[in-house]
Amino acid sequence: MASNPGQDPATAGESIPAPTGAANLIDTDYVIGQDNIKRRFFDVHSKVFSVSALAIVLFVVVTLALRSDVEPMFTAMRDWLTGNLAWFFLGSANIFVLLCLGLILSPLGRVRLGGREATPDYSYTGWFSMLFAAGMGIGLMFYGVAEPMSHFSTAIGGTTVENGVRTDWAPLGGAAGDAQAAASLSMAATIFHWGLHPWAIYAIVALALALFSFNKGLPLSIRSIFYPLLGERVWGWPGHIIDILAVLATLFGLATSLGLGAQQAAAGLEFLFGTPNTDTSRVLLVAGITVITLVSVLVGLDKGVKRLSEINMGLAVLLLLFIIVVGPTLAIVTGFFSNLGSYLTNLPALSNPIGREDANFSQGWTAFYWAWWISWSPFVGMFIARVSRGRSVREFLIAVLLVPSLVSVLWMTAFGTTALGQFVTEGFTGVEEAALELKLFAMLGQLPLTEISSFVGILLVIVFFVTSSDSGSLVIDTITAGGKINAPVPQRAFWAILQGIVAISLLLGGGLVALQAMAVSTGLPFTIVLLVGCISIVKGLMSEPR
Repeated sequence: MASNPGQDPATAGESIPAPTGAANLIDTDYVIGQDNIKRRFFDVHSKVFSVSALAIVLFVVVTLALRSDVEPMFTAMRDWLTGNLAWFFLGSANIFVLLCLGLILSPLGRVRLGGREATPDYSYTGWFSMLFAAGMGIGLMFYGVAEPMSHFSTAIGGTTVENGVRTDWAPLGGAAGDAQAAASLSMAATIFHWGLHPWAIYAIVALALALFSFNKGLPLSIRSIFYPLLGERVWGWPGHIIDILAVLATLFGLATSLGLGAQQAAAGLEFLFGTPNTDTSRVLLVAGITVITLVSVLVGLDKGVKRLSEINMGLAVLLLLFIIVVGPTLAIVTGFFSNLGSYLTNLPALSNPIGREDANFSQGWTAFYWAWWISWSPFVGMFIARVSRGRSVREFLIAVLLVPSLVSVLWMTAFGTTALGQFVTEGFTGVEEAALELKLFAMLGQLPLTEISSFVGILLVIVFFVTSSDSGSLVIDTITAGGKINAPVPQRAFWAILQGIVAISLLLGGGLVALQAMAVSTGLPFTIVLLVGCISIVKGLMSEPR
C-alpha cells in the first residue's frame, strides 16, 4: 500500500490512502499504533498480539504434550460441531450469497471503493489475474480429484437409510447404478463447495475492509468494520476480541491448509520416489517449507511473495492445460458447461440448511468447508480488498463472485472428469481405491509424462504452501500490529514459524481429523462476527455518496 506524499518515513506504510472525491470519512481520534508496544525489532498491539500468541502457544504445548490423548477429543469436537451446527454454517453462507446478490441489484452497488472519483489501481487483466491467484490454493490441489471421486462412489451406490436417517452422501437422492448421472451429481456437489458460496464469504470480508478503510479512513483491520455498531468502543476490548478471533481463525485455517498440503506432498514423494510417507517425513516437510517461507519473508514482499506467486500461477496454468490436452479434452470442454448447469440446477437442494438427512455430506463435507472458508476469509478478504480500490461495489462483487468461481469450475471439471473417465470408461480403479492425498497422483499415473506431471504437482503444492504461509503471516501481522501495514519483518517471521509449528502439532495430534476440527471450531465464532458485520456493511454503504 503506497504511503501518502510527504509522510514521515518512520510511519510510511501505516496509513490508508485518502479517498478521492466525495466519501463519508469517519471522524475518530484513534491513531494507528497508539496502543502498540514499540521496540527495535517489533511493533505490536499489546493486547491483541499477547492474547493471540499466548493462546496459540498454549494450544501447541497441550497438543504435543497429550499427543496420544487428543485425537479422540478432536474427533468428538468436529463431530459435535458439524452434527449440531451444520444448519448454522449452511444458513450463514446462504445469507452471504443473498447479501452479495442484493447489493449488486440495489442502488448501493453504485458506491465506489476509495471515493466517488477514485480510479482502479490495476487494469482488468491485472485485477482478474490477482483474483484468479486468490482463488487457487492447496485445497484445489488436494480435492481436485479426491472430492469428485468420493462423491461419485457414494452417489452411484444410491441411498442408504439407517434407523430412518439417511447417513450417506446423496443430498440429491443418489444415482444407483447410473454412472453418467452419478458423475453429474458428484461434479455438481464438488462445484457447490468451490463456487458462489465460498466466494461470497470472501467478498463480504473484502468489501467490508475496503469500504471502511478506503472510504471511511479507518485502519485496515477487522475491528474497523464494526465502527457503525460499536462507535469508539471498537478501539477497546470489543474490538480487541474481534481482532483476536480473526487472528485465531486465520492461523488455524492456514494451518489446516498447510497440513493438507504436507500430507499430499509427502504422498506424492512416496508415489514418485518411494520416500516413506510417515509422520517424520511430514514433519520434516513442514519444517523445510517453513524455512523457505522465512527466506521469502526476509527478502521482502516484492521479491518474495510476488515472484513465488508468478511461479505459482505459471505452474498451475501449465498443469491445468496439460490435463485438458492429454486428458479427455472433449469431455472436459463439454463438461464445463454441463457441470455448471448441473450445479445451478441442484443448488437449492445442496444449499438447503434444514431437514437434511444426508449427514455425511451436509455435516462431513459442507459444514467443514464453510467453516474452513470462513476461517480463511480475513486472509483472502484483506488481499482482495487491497487490490480492489477504485472499483464500484457492483463491479467488485460481480468479479469476485464470478471470476474465481468459473476458474474453480474449470479446474474441478478438468481434474474430476479425467479421473471419472479413467474409472468409468477405462475401468481403472486405482484412483477410487487410493487415499485422499494420493488420488491426484494415481490419476496422473495413467497419463503420459507421469514423472514430470507428478513432480510439477508436488512442486505446486509446495509453492502454494510457501505463498499461503508468507501472505498469511503478513495478514496476521497486520492485525496484531494494530492495523499497521508495514510492521517490522521479524514479526512476520514469528507468525510464519508459528504457523508451521501449529500445522505440525495438528498433524501429530490427529492428522486430518485434527485439521478439520480446528478449522470448524475457529470458524464458528468468526461466522457470528461476519453475520453481525453484514449489518455494518449495509449501514456503511447507505452513508456513502453514490
